[in-house]
Amino acid sequence: MEEISEIYNEYANEVFKYLMCLSHNSDLSEELTQETFYQAVKSIDRYNGECKMSVWLCQIAKHSFYKYLEKEKKNRNHTSISNSEITYISPEDEYINSIDKISLYKIIHLMEEPLKEIVLLRILGGLSFKEIGEIQGKNENWARVNFYRAKVKLRERGYNHGS
Repeated sequence: MEEISEIYNEYANEVFKYLMCLSHNSDLSEELTQETFYQAVKSIDRYNGECKMSVWLCQIAKHSFYKYLEKEKKNRNHTSISNSEITYISPEDEYINSIDKISLYKIIHLMEEPLKEIVLLRILGGLSFKEIGEIQGKNENWARVNFYRAKVKLRERGYNHGS
C-alpha cells in the first residue's frame, strides 16, 4: 500500500497536467486523475516496466479521457451540454479558435488510430512531437510524420485549418 501511495505522490501532478492538456477542465482532470490511479491499482500486475511509469499512467489517463468523451457523446443524444465543459485551444495557430469545434471533433473522431490520438494530443492537447512520440513509444520524427498524415486526412475530409 505504501508503494502505491509513493507512485501517486510522484506521478499524480504529471497525470493531472496531461489530462488538463486534453480537457482544459480542472474539475474533469482531477476526477480523471483519480480514475486513472484507480485503474492503475486494478491493473498494476500488467505493468511490466517496459516503459516509464509516467508513460503507462498517461496511457491509462488517455483511455479514461476517451471513455469520458464517449460517455458524453452518448449523453448529448439525450441532453445538451454546456459549451464551457470542454474547451479546445490550439497551439498550432489561432485560426482554430474561429472554427466550428464540433465539426472538427466529428472529423477527428472518424480518424483511425494512431492518427486520431496524435491530432488530439497535438492540436487539442498542446503536446510537443517529442512528448507525443514518447507516449506512443516512438520517436519525435514518427510523431511529426504521422501528424502530417493526419492533417492530410483532415483536408481530404473537408477540414483545412490553414497550415
